[in-house]
Amino acid sequence: MYKLIKTEGSARRAEFITPHGTVQTPAFMNVATCGAIKGAVSALDLKDLKCQVQLCNTYHLHLRPGDKVIKQLGGLHKFTRWDGPILTDSGGFQVFSLAKLRNIKEEGVYFSSHIDGRKIFMGPEESMQIQSNLGSTIAMAFDECIENPAPYDYTKKSIERTVRWLERCKKEMTRLNSLEDTINKEQMLFGINQGSTYKDLRIEHMKTIADLDLDGYAIGGLAVGEPAEVMYEIIEAVEPYAPKDKIRYLMGVGTPVNILEAVYRGVDLFDCVMPSRNARHGHLFTKSGIINISNAKYELDDTPIDSQCQCPVCKNFSRAYIRHLLKSGEMLGMRLAVMHNLYFYNNLMEEIRNALDNGEFESYYRHYREILGKRI
Repeated sequence: MYKLIKTEGSARRAEFITPHGTVQTPAFMNVATCGAIKGAVSALDLKDLKCQVQLCNTYHLHLRPGDKVIKQLGGLHKFTRWDGPILTDSGGFQVFSLAKLRNIKEEGVYFSSHIDGRKIFMGPEESMQIQSNLGSTIAMAFDECIENPAPYDYTKKSIERTVRWLERCKKEMTRLNSLEDTINKEQMLFGINQGSTYKDLRIEHMKTIADLDLDGYAIGGLAVGEPAEVMYEIIEAVEPYAPKDKIRYLMGVGTPVNILEAVYRGVDLFDCVMPSRNARHGHLFTKSGIINISNAKYELDDTPIDSQCQCPVCKNFSRAYIRHLLKSGEMLGMRLAVMHNLYFYNNLMEEIRNALDNGEFESYYRHYREILGKRI
């Protein structure tokens, strides 16, 4: 259930109530693709990093160790030891991005595993069954993630099929939630808005899926190479047609500035591999901009990554030490860098929520949109 607390312009401050706890929004979901954050960070560490939601990947977990294995072990919450909300994506994005050979039919998608090449079929029902086995809090509907740019006619046909798939997802989830052995009988379903960069198709699609009265609505197929301004224009076009009383999730986004801009335009929920991926390569986020810790100028720098940061890393370790660890290929270097970046993102969301609570979001937005993307 989505409970709107207040707004400032299009920006929204709310609570999202789930079977596994209440999420304060706007919020960032920490990406644990295979049930762990890359960089040796566990679910127990996430508690210290202000994380509210963990995101796991349906496609990867279906291939390894297998969703039926996870079900036997009690579901993702028991398996990973994360006790808060978990969102699982549908597997659609990975099917379209990782599978070298794939064949899209009305019933679903036939493709080859990127691990061992074995033939796999996934459609709406299969995606819902896998996610039900995983026992996640929120399941994403199975959709086609359309390439950008895509021809107009192809995009139109694709989103029409995605609507039909969504109706099948909803029906299958209702069935699964009624079964005796289902781990989470209150699993929630989010629909995904597609339509490439065509505003009219995006709007038409959002109007159609809004009528299905789902638990939440995502905007997918953005941040895949189009300019940021185009992404913002699509959000602005679609936002008026998204249900006001449901949570809005922008998939796979993004930089701190992207997040700030999207909150400004009415988005509640985000996920991205960027904080952890960038951290593993020494790109660290601070309140003054982005630093590359590998630079020689940090060799003798005994200050924390960010003097304003209260994360466990900044409280205890210096830039010089983290630089040394990363240069030496020590796993601890990656771990500390990832922990800092995740804390930075979650703390950014907390600051955004506080600014909204205090009616100061406009000035916060104006100030930090110029700073957060700056390379130091």
